[in-house]
Amino acid sequence: MVAAASVVVAVGTATGMVSALGEGRGVDEARPGVTESPTLDIRPPAPSPSPSVTTRSASPSATPKKKPSPTPSPTRTEADKQRPSSASVRLYRHPDSQVLDWVRENAGDPRHDVIESRIADQPAAVWFADYAPDSVTARVESVTAGAAAQGRVPVVVAYTIPGRDCGGASQGGAPDLDAYDAWIDRFAAGLGSGEVVVILEPDSIAQSECLSGGQRADRFASLARAGRVLKAANPKARVYYDAGHSGWHPAARQAELLRQAGAGSAASSDGVFSNVSNFHRTADEIAYDRRVLAALGGPAGLGAVIDTSRNGNGAPADGEWCDPDGRKLGRPPTLNTGEARIDGYLWVKLPGESDGCKGAPGTFTPSYAYDLASS
Repeated sequence: MVAAASVVVAVGTATGMVSALGEGRGVDEARPGVTESPTLDIRPPAPSPSPSVTTRSASPSATPKKKPSPTPSPTRTEADKQRPSSASVRLYRHPDSQVLDWVRENAGDPRHDVIESRIADQPAAVWFADYAPDSVTARVESVTAGAAAQGRVPVVVAYTIPGRDCGGASQGGAPDLDAYDAWIDRFAAGLGSGEVVVILEPDSIAQSECLSGGQRADRFASLARAGRVLKAANPKARVYYDAGHSGWHPAARQAELLRQAGAGSAASSDGVFSNVSNFHRTADEIAYDRRVLAALGGPAGLGAVIDTSRNGNGAPADGEWCDPDGRKLGRPPTLNTGEARIDGYLWVKLPGESDGCKGAPGTFTPSYAYDLASS
């Protein structure tokens, strides 16, 4: 029995994504747009080794035949709620997010101080989940430039692969893989020259078995190309590929898929990410990611980053996926884990942004955030 996929539901399709450019703003004033982290569907275990997905298949236009592209020249517990250590302040907290908006507008709310200190003050990833090729360079650059000005490291999430979520609730992204390749070129152009962590396409590899063999090969060719383009554009960029999570594919199977997508090559990859928007305990993810990396092979320097935003109590035993009760914040974000081959604990999913049960999908829900932060 293998736990089913984390099926990401993009805010852009589920609830109407914040515009890349606010009304009346120019490109130089662009809100980076996708600070709302997409929601997650963690379904109960199923007998099939492949993820559970909706019955609607990916659009054929999302997977054109690809041409080869050239290669460019633990000592703390889960209950730990401490504020970031001196090592973790290197991560960047972008000034635009739903939780920060709430904190600014609700100073008198009795939940304010807990939400501010335990969630809003933490650095979190910035998502780029809408297909907006004309503005994406400026929007990414607004994040990386802001981080560089503070001497900190931003975390950005590229999430526009065509056929994402196998055509389910999170369908969207680029219209086809050629358009995606061009979008990645523009995304990469905004990365700047400083350190930046790129989470490349959550679920794109672990949830690829709904595609035909040819479609999967085409997607993986684009992902391998994306890693090369990102690292060629900024050699300090650290690019991580989708390893699913410890309750999904066996490590050897996930490593095989990752290898096909270029994650074992230093030209395109710095390693893998796991547990994005999920709830599995950090210790389980550390063990799983090490097994994946060992099976993947490749350079010894490949590592893993883990989403610890909501995993303080682990995944619910009953498999509940939608804003499950009894969850809590996990370890604070840091790039200094003290764990071999574990490069960072990150908050990729912003705590308090609902999966759709305690609030509208993708919206910040203060009652949910307070429950996570005060558990």
